[in-house]
Amino acid sequence: MEARLARPVIPAGAAAGVAGQAGDEAIEFVRFCRRRRRVAWPELYDEMCAVAAHRAYRDWGFAELSDHGIRFTLAEMPGLAALVREVIGQERAAG
Repeated sequence: MEARLARPVIPAGAAAGVAGQAGDEAIEFVRFCRRRRRVAWPELYDEMCAVAAHRAYRDWGFAELSDHGIRFTLAEMPGLAALVREVIGQERAAG
């Protein structure tokens, strides 16, 4: 039998208000990535990593994004996922 890794489930309220706590630059980075590739989490994480690696957002790489609250570490994953979820929710609410 093949073992399958479960995709972590982050409850919708796990980091409620994350977008309100995130800086404007962090929110704009997520929006920039969403405009490039209209996908949700976790696929958007791949796009965010690619954008950072290629310095496609304001010529910022991983270090600059970290300075603005976007961190790609495993420990920061739940907060980043919550931020993405909130930004997508705001987009959908706006129409």
